[in-house]
Amino acid sequence: MVSLLRHCIRISTACVLITVFGVPQSLMAQAHLVSPGELQKATVAATQARQRNIETVRRFLSSAAAEKAMRSAHMQPEQVQQGVSNLSDQELAQLAARAQKAQADFAAGSLSDRDLLIILLAIAALVLIIVAVR
Repeated sequence: MVSLLRHCIRISTACVLITVFGVPQSLMAQAHLVSPGELQKATVAATQARQRNIETVRRFLSSAAAEKAMRSAHMQPEQVQQGVSNLSDQELAQLAARAQKAQADFAAGSLSDRDLLIILLAIAALVLIIVAVR
């Protein structure tokens, strides 16, 4: 009985080893879920989106009114500008969306200078807090 059990274990082990080493690795490796070209396109798109978001936030923070508001709140505009590049993609996208909305609302006349300065200071404070936490 023990001999029969050992014989079955040996045959099972041999079958597993033949399957693992007998199937060419190149055959297994060709089943990509995402092609390298698609992966490269997604990476380029993500990088471009991040650059657009950084430029949007920096443009919003570099206006004369923004710098004046940050200095009056005892914030260093240079430090805030440097902190923008340290934000994650998600945080950056959210801030860029808020900055675009604030600029559009201000241009449409639905925001006053005071409202825009409050939004600006909130975004600058958020950038500094996020950078300080990391």
